[in-house]
Amino acid sequence: MFTWAIIAIETVSAVALIFLVLLHSGRGGGISDLMGGSMGAAATGSTVVERNLDRITIAVALLFTFCTLALDLRLQ
Repeated sequence: MFTWAIIAIETVSAVALIFLVLLHSGRGGGISDLMGGSMGAAATGSTVVERNLDRITIAVALLFTFCTLALDLRLQ
């Protein structure tokens, strides 16, 4: 039962991590440019929204990493 919970959390965090990485604006703007996130080259990365998106992405990446390690230790 515990293993299935870890698998479910890891699956959700993997999909969320893909979505969050695609939201980041890169050189070309990315998907966030389609949603009105284009602020120009001077303001890239300095807005509150970008900083919060970075923090959320890091938190989800850490959750994914810990779930992967827990699942590995659980299945050994």
